[in-house]
Amino acid sequence: MKRLINYIRPYLGWILAAIALLYGQANCDLALPDYMSRIVNVGIQQGGVAGAVPEAMRETTMDSLALFMDDATVARIGADYELVQAGSDRAKSLEAKYPALAKENVLVLRKLDKAENDGIEAELASSFLAVSSIEKLMSDPKAAAAAAAAMGGQGGSQGGFDLSKLPPGMDVFALLGRLPAEQRMAIAGRVNEKVSTLGPSMKIQAAALAIKEEYLALGMDEAAIQRAYMLKIGAMMLLLTLLGAIATVCVGFISAKVASGISRDLRSAVFSKVEGFSLREFDTFSTASLITRTNNDVMQLQMVIVMMIRMVFYAPIIGIGGVIRAMAKNASMWWIIALAVAVLSVLIVVVFNIAVPRFRIMQKLIDRLNLVSRENLSGMMVIRAFNMQGREEERFDKANKDLTGNLLFVNRVMVVMMPVMMLIMNGVSLLIIWVGAHQVAQASMQVGDMMAFMQYAMQIFFAFIMMSMMFIMLPRAQVSANRIAEVLEAEASVKDPEAPASFVPGAEMSVEFRDLSFRYPGAEEDVLHGISFTARPGHTTAIIGATGSGKSSVVGLVPRFYDATGGSVLVGGIDVRELSQADLRGKIGYVPQKANLFSGTVESNLRYADDGASVEALEGAARIAQASDFIAESEEGMRRPISQGGSNVSGGQKQRLSIARALVKRPPIFIFDDSFSALDFKTDSALRRALKEETGDATVIIVTQRVATVKAADQIVVLDDGRVVGIGTHEALMEACETYREIATSQLSEEELR
Repeated sequence: MKRLINYIRPYLGWILAAIALLYGQANCDLALPDYMSRIVNVGIQQGGVAGAVPEAMRETTMDSLALFMDDATVARIGADYELVQAGSDRAKSLEAKYPALAKENVLVLRKLDKAENDGIEAELASSFLAVSSIEKLMSDPKAAAAAAAAMGGQGGSQGGFDLSKLPPGMDVFALLGRLPAEQRMAIAGRVNEKVSTLGPSMKIQAAALAIKEEYLALGMDEAAIQRAYMLKIGAMMLLLTLLGAIATVCVGFISAKVASGISRDLRSAVFSKVEGFSLREFDTFSTASLITRTNNDVMQLQMVIVMMIRMVFYAPIIGIGGVIRAMAKNASMWWIIALAVAVLSVLIVVVFNIAVPRFRIMQKLIDRLNLVSRENLSGMMVIRAFNMQGREEERFDKANKDLTGNLLFVNRVMVVMMPVMMLIMNGVSLLIIWVGAHQVAQASMQVGDMMAFMQYAMQIFFAFIMMSMMFIMLPRAQVSANRIAEVLEAEASVKDPEAPASFVPGAEMSVEFRDLSFRYPGAEEDVLHGISFTARPGHTTAIIGATGSGKSSVVGLVPRFYDATGGSVLVGGIDVRELSQADLRGKIGYVPQKANLFSGTVESNLRYADDGASVEALEGAARIAQASDFIAESEEGMRRPISQGGSNVSGGQKQRLSIARALVKRPPIFIFDDSFSALDFKTDSALRRALKEETGDATVIIVTQRVATVKAADQIVVLDDGRVVGIGTHEALMEACETYREIATSQLSEEELR
């Protein structure tokens, strides 16, 4: 992936935006278990009383609480509450909310910030627990003796007394008020001895229950308090869910945009790179492989980029955040998460080592399948002609089975992996419930916190699952990325010079071969040796020779499909290696040995040479190429449809349309590489006569094996085994060149040779 980093840089802004949205989404997801915990702990168990700081309390209650506080704390708490006198105008405005104001004074909490609220909460919680515990002891005669020991059991020298022997209706708090402050604080500590072992959240929960009783004494609507809290937390959860959903949709849009954009850029870059390849590079990368790299490999990268943006950045945030929040809920159960992560890590490593080697060979198997498919489709007529359908079916079946077997193996690993992960996840859930239930029974953990811890554990678990899926997908994407990078980083053997030369306006467009030699990449010997001749404007130069003598190799060096390994090719007096490829090829009308048409119409194929050509120019080129007759046979005329590769026209028609296409360009140099082989002699003769008239001032090079085609040529170059063995006219070669004479006599009668 690092090799393609330049194609990711333009989308960094979008990726950063996605990360920001993922951070927001993760925080929304992480907050939901905490709010669910509040609903259970506060909304259900505490009746909606969220903390140990009551919004209001009776003045008598505050007097009881003050017995277990120092003077500074009493003063601070007193400043945070407003004393509302019964019967006052202020009392009448609040009486509907606090009905007890009709009979007694009430303290109403002022608006406090979080710091001020937290500053008095611990003191109020301890005092409420002390008052509540004493009230419960007073209501239970059997527990009163224990309270007496708590308040005066230190030798009786401090005025110890037995609560069970107090007269009915006596105010125990008034009695406690007469004791020294130190003794009252000691009494509160001993009464709350059991509660003191609880954690902060459990203390607040216990105090909240006492505050709930205070609210009942004030006449407040208990159901309304609970309902208001549940609706508030529920609305927050709905809002967080909505925000998370919006972030998810936005991230999905961004990931799709980024992935499709990068894929588009890669496909475009690969296609542009391949267009600049010489034939040497096509020998390195097969056509089937290039198709796979452009489509399948890019698609693999696109899928992984989408998954990376949505998972790779999200999973660590949710995993780390889940660990932090789970530890905040209950740090004593950290070992459960550690155990789950360890087991998951072992599973991921095992699967990774099994699956990754298979991914490395998968793309090669796809290449092989594409190669067999392409050969079968393009060579169907040959296959049928030789009755080889069975053999080709076996080849395809083998390639198909190899790929299928590899995919099935990987999929079986994935199929096994998911149930094992679900088993581990469910086992972790049971373990959390088992351990958490014991802690709830021991009053060291709240039920809501246990449920939240379990949800955080699941979030951590799913974060690891997401990461594991990426670890498995990334190796295959890495293989695809490397295959694409190989194409993009391939150095073209035919390059434009840094400072290309330009043709001199009006210069003679001759083609000169000067002591030319050439060797194909990887070959041990040259296929061309010391080729030297010149093709001049206004003349037709024909190159003839036996099969394999190097005819096409010679003319292929003119448009720089390859570069010469020795000597040089000069066009217009300039070495072709000093010219830009675009300028050079703009001067050449090339008709290849194998005529190739593009899907579209006759007109679109002819306009391929010059998109701005007039209809008259198209018709003129078709007439010279002897293609007018079969074009006119169709009702569509120039709009006659052409299938891919010209499969709906004959070989001769394809050659004539290819020649017409070159004529539309009207270049100063024409190269016909065995372009008349599919034409009958009559059409061949008519075409050559028309060409002679049309290309009178152009340099014309014709490669052929037909002597009849070159008889009238101004210059005939005879090749044999990559060497020039004769140059001259037909008559001169018949007398002086044995090789030419053998070719001619094998094709034409003695009368035709005259």
